[in-house]
Amino acid sequence: KKIAVQGLGNVGYHTAKFLHEEDESKIVCIMEHNGAILNFEGLNVEAAKIYQMEHGTFEGFDGGSFEKNSSDMLCMDCDILIPAARENVIDSSNAESIKAKLIVEAANGPITFEADKILNTKNIIIIPDIMANSGGVAVSYFEWVRNIRHIRFGRLEKRRNAYQFDTLISAIETMTGKKMPDKFKEQFVEGANEIDLVRSGLDDMMREAYQRVRSEKLENDIPDLRTAAYKTALDRIAISYESIGL
Repeated sequence: KKIAVQGLGNVGYHTAKFLHEEDESKIVCIMEHNGAILNFEGLNVEAAKIYQMEHGTFEGFDGGSFEKNSSDMLCMDCDILIPAARENVIDSSNAESIKAKLIVEAANGPITFEADKILNTKNIIIIPDIMANSGGVAVSYFEWVRNIRHIRFGRLEKRRNAYQFDTLISAIETMTGKKMPDKFKEQFVEGANEIDLVRSGLDDMMREAYQRVRSEKLENDIPDLRTAAYKTALDRIAISYESIGL
């Protein structure tokens, strides 16, 4: 997958970093307000970030070609476009030229109302901002839950899980007649740490949210994911109010 990211702040940087490192995607373009870097073989996101922090620009970075007019790169040939900086960067003036098959709104409101209509007529899939960038709010909720419990995630079940895994390993070794290497055994018995549990919870929440919105879209013949996401959210709010008698 060829991915272009607009903005290398907190959201854009980590999005590009994890897509490159964990999904093996090619980050072919990174755009900032004062220029962009382009490399169809894939950019080194970490090196680009360090260079930008040291120089305040991508100009001179030897890991890709520098383009002064970064806004033009929004219309480059790529599979996925991730606007992760400012609002209204895709409007009626450039929407017709967008070539990405999928747009993920990591920023708030990067697509104007008029552009949204144009992109939908081109059958470009848009993951709306209220769904795509809700992960930060979700993890803030996890943090709130942890704080009111005054106990770290995984603390109560850690020893119980370790005992169960140890029992399972012993059973496997008995049935196979082979001993599991100590390295794998330690990793298996040790289990997940707190950050693993948070990431697992976030992964599950985001997958569930997408599937719920997608089902809403298909079952009700809704034209786009943005409208389906708003309908899903409003329905859940209505159910919540009704449950408390409002």
